[in-house]
Amino acid sequence: MAFALSKILWALVSPGSLVFLLLGSAFLLHRRRPTLSRCLLGLVLLAFIATATLPITRWVVSPLEQRFPLPGLPTNVDGIIVLGGAIEPSDTHNPTQPGLNDAAERVTAFAALAQHFPNARLIYSGGSGSLLDQETREADLAKPLLQALGVDPARTIYERNSRNTWENAVYSQKLADPKPGETWLLVTSAWHMPRAVGCFRKIGWNVVPYPVDYFGNGPIRAGLDALNQFRFIGIAEKEWLGLLTYRLMNRSDALFPAAQEPR
Repeated sequence: MAFALSKILWALVSPGSLVFLLLGSAFLLHRRRPTLSRCLLGLVLLAFIATATLPITRWVVSPLEQRFPLPGLPTNVDGIIVLGGAIEPSDTHNPTQPGLNDAAERVTAFAALAQHFPNARLIYSGGSGSLLDQETREADLAKPLLQALGVDPARTIYERNSRNTWENAVYSQKLADPKPGETWLLVTSAWHMPRAVGCFRKIGWNVVPYPVDYFGNGPIRAGLDALNQFRFIGIAEKEWLGLLTYRLMNRSDALFPAAQEPR
């Protein structure tokens, strides 16, 4: 129920939905409340202008991406976990050629780390995050891709039942059964790392964050790119809401998890 509710609520409060709601309200009110209708249209226009001309993406994404700096690699690593989200099932027409999205660095970094630590156990955690399609699982699509990238299937576990970040942590722990003192790297997008680490810490698994896939820390460039900015703002909005929701649901150890000081 929580999974379905989260998908429905996000569909209502995402930036695209809010813009559509404002435009629809302006259209319905243009005869009865023309002043209010113009105000709503003006609000949408101002939002597009601000998004196209101001570094809003940096403002909303950078705090997430900077929360966990990229660490130096440990000498010994017992295991590596990568969280799904890089493969688009809807864009995959051939299972041997999965469609990748902007988070593709999760897969490439995972493959590189697997080569760097040849004795580490490997977990790819990703089921289906779709409310309507629970048959297509990301971990299944990742198998041929990772094998093509040189990842040994004999040392790789594919966790295919998780639907969200909380389930990534819970199901991966059951499969890995980590022992005290083991070092496990966690690979996911930098903007997603605070919520992911909060979930792993909540279940008592103190992983080493290895963030990848940055997009909020690049140089500020002038140019009208409101549509692309809206997409990034949507990612950040979802993540900030996710942090709050997970804390309220007791799925994270902190409202905004942070890197721990070395002991």
